[in-house]
Amino acid sequence: MDILEIIEKKEKNEKLTKEELEFAVKGFLDGTIKDYQMSAFLTEIDLLGLSEEESIDLTNIMLNSGDKIKLDIKPLADKHSTGGVGDKTTLIVAPLVASLGVNVAKMSGRGLGHTGGTIDKLESIKGFKTEMTLKEFESQVKKIGIALVGQMGNLVPADKKIYALRDVTGTVDSIPLIASSVMSKKLASGADVIVLDLKVGGGALVENLEEAKELGGLMVKIGNMNGKNTACLLTNMDQPLGYAVGNSLEVLESIETLKGNGPEDLNELVIKLSSLMVSLSKNITLEEAKAKVKENLFNGKGYEKFEEWIEAQGGDIATLKVASKTKEIISKKEGYIKKIDALKIGKLARVLGAGRLTKEDIINHEVGILLNKKVGDKVSEGDRLLTVYYDDKEITDKEVLECFEITEEYVEKPNVIIDIIK
Repeated sequence: MDILEIIEKKEKNEKLTKEELEFAVKGFLDGTIKDYQMSAFLTEIDLLGLSEEESIDLTNIMLNSGDKIKLDIKPLADKHSTGGVGDKTTLIVAPLVASLGVNVAKMSGRGLGHTGGTIDKLESIKGFKTEMTLKEFESQVKKIGIALVGQMGNLVPADKKIYALRDVTGTVDSIPLIASSVMSKKLASGADVIVLDLKVGGGALVENLEEAKELGGLMVKIGNMNGKNTACLLTNMDQPLGYAVGNSLEVLESIETLKGNGPEDLNELVIKLSSLMVSLSKNITLEEAKAKVKENLFNGKGYEKFEEWIEAQGGDIATLKVASKTKEIISKKEGYIKKIDALKIGKLARVLGAGRLTKEDIINHEVGILLNKKVGDKVSEGDRLLTVYYDDKEITDKEVLECFEITEEYVEKPNVIIDIIK
């Protein structure tokens, strides 16, 4: 078998066998297939796609490229988001679900580009340990029902190496490559229930709704075929989620949400994701699960579990700090907010230091943006649109105002949840 023959076969849009896909992945992993050859192969997949069967085969090949976590804990649920601006849902959903007796053992990543990483947000809390051994990980889940760490062990090394190449070859938005990347990692983490939050819109990896439905359906099918109870929410990322964008700011908003004071859109999404996880884990109706979730979101038990979790991993919530320098951006006109460009807001937060362009960049956890208005809100001239929290890097009023579109016509508030795939 030869990688050039496999690339040529894909160029003709012919179906690849599992053996051919395995040859390409294993060869790249052991170094016999070079970066430039794999780049050509990934580009053909990006251009021509893969069949459903090929995508499933690729996922399983990547899944079996390294170790798998097997925890003797039931029920065990996991949640994954494809990433967005202001997306702090894991910080709320994980302890909320754990407070209802559903164990959450989760590995999360760091942010790259305009989307924030859960690990970066948690590192805003002084002392919080994002690394532990598998034994410590399992022990903590058994003790308090929740643990969250960065990637550990030799899980899905094929994805790690392929993703690094995708990031520099413009193939990050390929549907089969996203599906195989996400699901190989989720399947390797050992959960019985997987709930996916697939962001759709201007601030998301996938902007097109039809492509999102295709991707969501494929990921759910892969999960179910591997014996995992899987569901996928398609959610709106045309504006930032909640009001806070930036690491410490997002942790503080998560705390307020767990105390029952969360923004409307964030509350809605948190309740839906948590209800799905509880419903699938406990085999109860979605309505029953929703009632339990709402109760623990507003009676303080979700927040109590959050405190227990942070303390168990060495964190001190009292250490949370935001940048001392602030700047308010004021509306220059009256009307209704028609659009808030999530992508631009995310990039401006990155300019401040809240995100990174390369994996080596150092995050400033204290900077960010706090919105005062959302799409559909009425504004008057002179109203505060947002507050910038900054340190040594600044952004201009003009750059911020370009993120907002204000119209005289009434604008309805958009739905945060677009669809559900089960």
